[in-house]
Amino acid sequence: MEYLVTMTTHVPDGTPEQAVDDVRAREAARSRELAAAGHLRRLWRPPPRPKAQANPTLQPGEWRSLGLFAAADAGQLEQVLASMPLRVWRTDEVTPLAPHPNDPALPPGNTGTEFLTTFTIAVPEGTPARTVDDTEAREARRAKELAGQGHLLRLWRLPGPSRALGLWNAGSPAELQAMLRSLPLDPWMTVETTPLSRHPSDPATIIA
Repeated sequence: MEYLVTMTTHVPDGTPEQAVDDVRAREAARSRELAAAGHLRRLWRPPPRPKAQANPTLQPGEWRSLGLFAAADAGQLEQVLASMPLRVWRTDEVTPLAPHPNDPALPPGNTGTEFLTTFTIAVPEGTPARTVDDTEAREARRAKELAGQGHLLRLWRLPGPSRALGLWNAGSPAELQAMLRSLPLDPWMTVETTPLSRHPSDPATIIA
């Protein structure tokens, strides 16, 4: 099973810089081990959260990462996360991911920027079932086309009704938005987009 983990690290005030560097070096080494074992699949750096959100922008001594992990169950995932040296300063928010029938399961792209998109679908009340089925069939075909072009990399089901998570590769936010608008389900969807930066311990970089 796969999980998306939001990892927020807060280094205690007064911690010597050498101690921070040592823990981060051991974290990078452990990340390589977990990637080789198949537990850590991807790592990214997301942008800071806006101050208007419930979780404010990160403070000095804090940083945030997103990780895609694989584990047999939540118990094994906790063992994996607990084995990472930065866990002593870190809080983890875990989101379980379920398989999606349109997931292309592609490797990371070599160019462009990666984005995560959270889709929430609300079919208008009274829409005929045949219309829904036809739109979903066209959505699957369009997803396959975008995957063939190297833009749609992964797709998962999220907890809750009619929610999905997508991993995309695009040259710019505008290009991504154009692709999202081309999806047949677009009129019924609300989308939250998160641009991603490469993490130095991302298995896509450290394992070749």
